[in-house]
Amino acid sequence: MQEKHLFEYAVLRVVPCVEREEFLNVGVILYCSSRGFLKTVFHLNEARLRAVAGSIDLPELEERLQAFERICAGGKNGGTIGQFPIASRFRWLTATRSTIVQTSAVHPGLCADPQETLERLFRQLVL
Repeated sequence: MQEKHLFEYAVLRVVPCVEREEFLNVGVILYCSSRGFLKTVFHLNEARLRAVAGSIDLPELEERLQAFERICAGGKNGGTIGQFPIASRFRWLTATRSTIVQTSAVHPGLCADPQETLERLFRQLVL
């Protein structure tokens, strides 16, 4: 039997009009402390985004989401936040914010393989 590891995840959302509280799921971020795992995956479906927010700036949105990837990867490419310990990076990325890119509440679970779990959650919640 494979060992199970505690993980936490949040869904990355595009919120084109914060006041309306409408959003489109575009990615997932997953953190597993015992495996030293922090990664995000996202996909921008242009047709769906245009239907929800016709005037959205897609290159800017993609840059914001790529910043999540760089921070997850850590190191100097992730800027100041990218140099924080892994748990602090996850907490910073999933903190409540009122911007076009937001995260859902953080949800826990158990997994054998964090990468496989990230891919499964991405398929279920985004694609």
